[in-house]
Amino acid sequence: MSGEEVIGEAAGPDGARVVLLARVWHDKVLRDHAELDGYLPDVLRAVGAPDHIEPDPVYEHRTRFHLRGAGPSRWLLVVVSYEQEPARIISAFGNRKDPRSWSA
Repeated sequence: MSGEEVIGEAAGPDGARVVLLARVWHDKVLRDHAELDGYLPDVLRAVGAPDHIEPDPVYEHRTRFHLRGAGPSRWLLVVVSYEQEPARIISAFGNRKDPRSWSA
């Protein structure tokens, strides 16, 4: 991460430091999900105060954070990778469907 611009940071519910790199936000998240432009604070809030958390179904060291009623859709889903230190937000997108393991 040396020399990379951090544009956001949050502490996860477990206290772990989670960062969002400028290149990930611009070259990945906004490129793939332009509708998230303007929702950076919600993305960070999804990590710091999520409504639901679940393990990533494919990658062992990744976690999915869900925030209800934020962003451009019913849910805001943010993927955090713990494969490096500090942990990093690697994706974010809106989702209309409830998380698979959600129960209100």
